[in-house]
Amino acid sequence: MIHKKNSVIDGKHKRSILIDITYASNAINKPIVIFCHGYKGFKDWGAWNLMADVFAKAGFYFIKFNFSHNGGTIEQPIDFPDLDAFGNNNYTKELDDLEFVIDWIVKNDEIKGNNICLIGHSRGGGIVSIKAEEDTRIKSVISLAGVCDFGKRTATLGDLESWKKDGVKYVLNGRTKQQMPHFYQFYEDFIKNETRLTIKRAVSNLKIPHLIIHSHADTSIFIEEAENLHKWNPNSQLEIIEGANHVFGASHPWEENNLPVHLEKAVQVILSFLEF
Repeated sequence: MIHKKNSVIDGKHKRSILIDITYASNAINKPIVIFCHGYKGFKDWGAWNLMADVFAKAGFYFIKFNFSHNGGTIEQPIDFPDLDAFGNNNYTKELDDLEFVIDWIVKNDEIKGNNICLIGHSRGGGIVSIKAEEDTRIKSVISLAGVCDFGKRTATLGDLESWKKDGVKYVLNGRTKQQMPHFYQFYEDFIKNETRLTIKRAVSNLKIPHLIIHSHADTSIFIEEAENLHKWNPNSQLEIIEGANHVFGASHPWEENNLPVHLEKAVQVILSFLEF
């Protein structure tokens, strides 16, 4: 097994992107999986590293990365030492980051692969749904406990008058206890790019294999969001992992040597789907 941790590429918005690549030593012309973390997430959260190993053993290049403005830094990629960067993040920056990562992969001589699949968890599910619709290099897309509507998220709702006046609003990170800032630019960017950022529009236009994984027990993003995604793209495959929470039983830090049961089930569903 080969692990290439924390490769650095320059992003579009004057901040670097950290990338991990995991693959078996004999990986040649293998399919590529790109994983996008969610809101208040990062590439090394919880059991994501173990998940990367499972995909690599199954014959994939598995690539995960930190969005450039997720709040991490090159020196400290875990958690959120740079709250100013977090506050300046927005959906279009994340789409730009993903495009840069795809471009880097396609041009990377070490990754002799093809057939790119995108997987996004939570907010990342919305990001990959939009990118998959607009980038013909993407051959399949997977929403893992993903959102269906950016307009209804915490980051775009609230007292707009106060937000505009103050220039910032805060959301508590329940795990780290940090007050995470959202600068008003987040809302302005969303309104400016609302058509592009409408997940319903993107999903309705998908022409590639589309897998939606969710659970009735998810209290962060309700099952209705997965059902909406499936309704908007009737050709999609909806799989329910009964009893799973929003992170499929994982937590941070994850100190076990194996995936949690529900995440293992989700990974096996994905691997079966990718045999299409």
